[in-house]
Amino acid sequence: MILLQSHSRFLLQTLLNRLQNLEKAVELDCHWVEFDDVRFHVQVTMKNSHHFFLSVSLPTPPPEAAFYGGLPFGAIEAIKAAYSGIVQILDPPRDGFNLTLKLNLSKLPPDEEYRQAILVKIASVREVVLGAPLRVILKGLVSRTGVANIDKLVALVHRPKESYFLFPQAEKVTVVFPMRFNDSIDTVLATSFLQEFVEARRTAGLNNAPLCLWSPTPPLELEGAPAEALSANAGFVTIVIFPRHVEGKKLDRTVWSLSTFHAYVSYHVKCSEGFMHTRMRRRVESLIQALDRAKPDVENSNSKKKGHNASFKRLSLKEGRNSLK
Repeated sequence: MILLQSHSRFLLQTLLNRLQNLEKAVELDCHWVEFDDVRFHVQVTMKNSHHFFLSVSLPTPPPEAAFYGGLPFGAIEAIKAAYSGIVQILDPPRDGFNLTLKLNLSKLPPDEEYRQAILVKIASVREVVLGAPLRVILKGLVSRTGVANIDKLVALVHRPKESYFLFPQAEKVTVVFPMRFNDSIDTVLATSFLQEFVEARRTAGLNNAPLCLWSPTPPLELEGAPAEALSANAGFVTIVIFPRHVEGKKLDRTVWSLSTFHAYVSYHVKCSEGFMHTRMRRRVESLIQALDRAKPDVENSNSKKKGHNASFKRLSLKEGRNSLK
């Protein structure tokens, strides 16, 4: 299984390239889109070549997932905690984006290792913003205090107009993913993948992993959720998180794995589909080669037919005399 990286590789490379050419007044204006419709825009002007502007557009939230000021709850606090003294939040953000950050590259620390860690953290802005509400709830699970002023069922956006649900309790947090796929083949493959995924959890080496369940119908935790949010053609995946799964450094990994779970499944479904297509093409090619070897040689078969199937015509006495003249 391949896990997706939390930082944007293109954003990190852009930051490194810009930092290496900091003294050159080069204008930069770049747009790109990553999985789950998260859009980025970076800009550097000739006038202020040391200032790096980063704008992020998040997936369109469904009605049940609440945004505050265009961002998930806890996002501003998470940005301030992750980038304290490094970036400045611009209000309002650039048109068409949920968040715009201003970074002064000339004020980064001189220590190369520490500077690299800061750039990786900036390139992980997607995790910081979209994972903020999940991080708040899981931190409440670690402290056993819970989160005040929060609903019993929390909807968090992870794809355009799609959400997953959290059912926080004092001793555990239940996470439910309605799995939807547009392509019918992807739906069949995903259903099979998820069933095997649940079975793999039961192996002896994964006893400490979170409890994982799959069902074709909505689990009881989703009682009271909007009807349109419960349509899932590949079933529902339930993952139960206990305090031991989010202690210490496990918290960051758990937040990223849960917030990108649907993308993780989609990635492996597409890889499986591509692998099967490759195997099918190779099989068809081998069958065509076998059929080609079974075809008789046309020229040899024609010459053999001429030798073995020669016929003679009986001539009359008059025709025989004429042929001798």
